[in-house]
Amino acid sequence: MSDAARGALETPNGKHRGLQELCRYPLISAIAERRTRRVARGVSIEAGPLSHQSANDPAPLSKLEEAVLIAATGVTGLIHHDGPLFTVNGTKELGTPFTNVTGRSASSPDNAQATTFFMLNDEGVWLLKPLTGKKALDLMQGLPPNREDWVEADWIAFADAVKVKIYDERLEFPRQFPYYHVWNKQLSNVPGTTIFLPLVDCTRGFINIMLNLLSEPDGERPTFVDDWQKFRPKSATEFGAWVASGLGLLDQKILYQPAGGIKWARSGFTNPEIVAPIGLGHAWRLDYEAILLLQNLMLIGQAMGLGAWIHATIFAPYIFERDRAAGKLGLGFRMHKPNKKWSQWPPVPAPLPNPVGLDGVLEALCPPYVASMNEVVDRFLEEKYGEQGAYGDKKTFAAAYRSPEQAQAFLDTAEPFSKKAIEYVKDVCNYIYDTYGRFPAHVDAWHLPGVQVQLSRIELEYYEKTFRPEQFARQREHEAMWGTPAPDADG
Repeated sequence: MSDAARGALETPNGKHRGLQELCRYPLISAIAERRTRRVARGVSIEAGPLSHQSANDPAPLSKLEEAVLIAATGVTGLIHHDGPLFTVNGTKELGTPFTNVTGRSASSPDNAQATTFFMLNDEGVWLLKPLTGKKALDLMQGLPPNREDWVEADWIAFADAVKVKIYDERLEFPRQFPYYHVWNKQLSNVPGTTIFLPLVDCTRGFINIMLNLLSEPDGERPTFVDDWQKFRPKSATEFGAWVASGLGLLDQKILYQPAGGIKWARSGFTNPEIVAPIGLGHAWRLDYEAILLLQNLMLIGQAMGLGAWIHATIFAPYIFERDRAAGKLGLGFRMHKPNKKWSQWPPVPAPLPNPVGLDGVLEALCPPYVASMNEVVDRFLEEKYGEQGAYGDKKTFAAAYRSPEQAQAFLDTAEPFSKKAIEYVKDVCNYIYDTYGRFPAHVDAWHLPGVQVQLSRIELEYYEKTFRPEQFARQREHEAMWGTPAPDADG
C-alpha cells in the first residue's frame, strides 16, 4: 500500500481508521447484522436473470486485516482457577482439570485448546500454531494490555508470532463432488479470499477428559466400554465375574467390551453401572471450541465490513491427501495405517488410516510419533505437570494471581490425578491401540469438524443491484475504513 493510501486511512489522532471503527462497532450490531455473504470481489455469478459479470480483479485482504482475524482465534490472557479444592464432604476435589493456563478467545473443554487453524490465502497455506504457557504469556506481555490501544504493528506482530508457512499455494481439489459440492464449486476457496480451516487434536484432550472423569469420588467413577465391540470374555469365570459385577447394560441383549479390562469395576475403583461408551463420546466435545472460534471470526468479519461464510470443507479423508498429479493439493498429513485384519469392519474411522500430523510441524500425541501408549500418557502428564506445563511452570501459573503466595497456596492444595486413574487410562489407551491398531480409534487423531469460514471483500456491484442496501450496509463502508490493496500488495 502506498504512503498516500496509507495516510488516507489515518484518523486525526493518528490511528488506523479501520482499527478505530472496529473498536467502535457494537457487539450487539455484529450479532444482529451477521449474515452469510458468499460472493467475493472479482467473482461472477451465473443465475439467469440475476446473473452478474464481475469487472473487478480479486482483492485479497491486507496483512493487517488478516492479522486482526488471526488474533480473533488466539490467546487472550490468563484463565482463573476459581473452583473449590474440597468437596462439600471435606474430601479433596480435583484441582488440576485444565490443560492450559492461558486463555483463548473461545471456551474450550478443560481449556484443552485442541483447535489448530490452517489459513489459506493467495500466498499459500499457513499453520496458525497455538501458543500456550510462557510463550503465550510473553507474547501478550509484549503488547498493550487493552486491544483498543493496539496499533498496526501490534496486530501484525501477534499474527507473525503464530504463522508458519506450509505451502506456497492454496489447498485445491477438482471442482467436483466429492471434493466440492453445489455452490462451493464456484464460490469457495477462490482468489482473493482468506479461509480459516480448523482441525481438532483428539489425543491430548481425550486423555485429559478420561482422567478428569476418573477424578470423581468412589462410586461415581465411570467404567469405559467399547460400544463397537461385544464383550469377549477370556473364560466362563471372567464372564460370570463381569455379569456379577452389575454392569449397566446399554442394550439388554449385549454386554459391551470393557476397555482396559474388568478388574477396575470388580475392584470397586469404577462403578459398572455408570458406563462411558467410547464410541458415543466420539470427539468428546473437543470440537465445540472450533465452532465457537468460527463464530468469533464471523462476528469480527461483520465488524470489519467483510463478507463471511461458514461452509463445508473438503471432506475427510480427502482433505489430508496431497497428490499433485491427480490435482489434489491437500494438507499432506501422515496417514498412520492400522495393522489389523477384520472379519467384520468396525464403524469408521477405526479401520481407516489415521491422520496423525505433519512430521516435525504438527504432531498428535500417538504412534508413530510416540513408541507406546504408556509413553503417550506419560508424555501428556509431563506436558501438564512438568517444568513447562500448566501446573509445573509456577511463574506463568502465578501471573493471574494478586500475589505469588496465593498461586503457590493453590498449587500446594490442588489435587492431581490419582495413580489408579493414570493406570486405568493407560489400560484403556492400550486396549484401543491393541484392538484397532491406531489411537484414537473412534475419532481421528486430528478430527476435521467439517466446516471452515471464508472471509473476503464482497463483490459490491452484485449486492447493490440485487439486494436491499441494509443487507450489506457495513460492507459498503469497508473500503473507506480499510482501503483496497492491489492483488500483489503487501497490505
